[in-house]
Amino acid sequence: MQGQPAYTIAEVCAVARASRTVVYRAIKNGELVARKRGRRTLVLAEDISTWLNQLPTVVPNSRVKQR
Repeated sequence: MQGQPAYTIAEVCAVARASRTVVYRAIKNGELVARKRGRRTLVLAEDISTWLNQLPTVVPNSRVKQR
């Protein structure tokens, strides 16, 4: 996350490649920290990175045949 220090919800969706529902659910569940500035909800770049880094990793399926 380089550039701006805080992102709107729409920008978080674009940066994280996630839907608004997923982003708001993460905020509601405490997985993603959001802040309010007036009526606008903002998420700090470092909080987006933390949230993405906490997502589970993909484990390769060992049952797939290799050619």
